[in-house]
Amino acid sequence: MPENKLNSLSEREEDYLRAIYEIICRKGYARIKDIAKEVEVRPPTAVEMMKKLARKGLVKYEKYGGVSLTSQGREIAMVISKRHETFTKFLEIILVPREIALKDAHILEHQLNPKTILQFTRFVEFITGASDRPRIVGRWMEMFKNYCEALDRQEARH
Repeated sequence: MPENKLNSLSEREEDYLRAIYEIICRKGYARIKDIAKEVEVRPPTAVEMMKKLARKGLVKYEKYGGVSLTSQGREIAMVISKRHETFTKFLEIILVPREIALKDAHILEHQLNPKTILQFTRFVEFITGASDRPRIVGRWMEMFKNYCEALDRQEARH
């Protein structure tokens, strides 16, 4: 993957690429109104970003038409999406409610060092892909859940 290209993107550009990728995965296509809704902007703002991403060779945008990712744009968007998914899964593993996990994953994905991101990814893959150690991981998860619930009960009494 062109790592330099990923490093040269702003957080907002990354957000748009991930949004386009995820919309296309869900619907099979992406339109400006879908993208604008996903990133919570007005359509004219989304159009301006599509023009910018098109100049960078990451999307194909046709006025009044759809938006698609170039092969380079898709490759980068997949990395960004995986990074977001990793942080969301990690936060859910430690019992952060999904809505909060989604918002906090967004913060983490833009702020951490690539080495830290790699270690988060490895940890999540280790925990979620634990087919050879399901009882250990399952037991650990149950013990952690019980621990958190006990602390919550304790805090509620005080």
